[in-house]
Amino acid sequence: MKRFIPYFAVLAIPVLFSCNQESNKGAANDKADSVLNTTCYQAIDGPDTAKMNVDETAAGKIKGKLYIKFEEKGPNDGTFEGEFRGDTLFVDYSFTINTTNKTIYKNPLAFLKKDGKLLMGVGQIQTTLGRSFFVKGKPIDFEKGRFQFAPVDCK
Repeated sequence: MKRFIPYFAVLAIPVLFSCNQESNKGAANDKADSVLNTTCYQAIDGPDTAKMNVDETAAGKIKGKLYIKFEEKGPNDGTFEGEFRGDTLFVDYSFTINTTNKTIYKNPLAFLKKDGKLLMGVGQIQTTLGRSFFVKGKPIDFEKGRFQFAPVDCK
């Protein structure tokens, strides 16, 4: 039995080390997900309005909330995650339509940052294997976009 104790000790060291590494990764992920800056935006297009909170994380990722109230269709309410590529913010928006419908929809959105505003773009969207994305090679038009989000005080 005494012959197995050194082998057990040699095998236990990597296990203990790997457990310690996992706890360190969790702490690193918490720091990367910590919010550095929050900016709130509002857009008005006739009777339709939209509000958006944008959080920039330490890892350079963007997270936020978007609420759009369409007069004729009812509200869209959801969250998004994405990143800036140059001056354009690309996000995946997960939302519900109306508050009574519990179906979650997912669409890509793009916003051009221009003069302190975020201009929502319109582009051709393709769905493959249940995932929607902007079609590569097809331009996103930020002039035809419905909403121009201007910064407002966060409440």
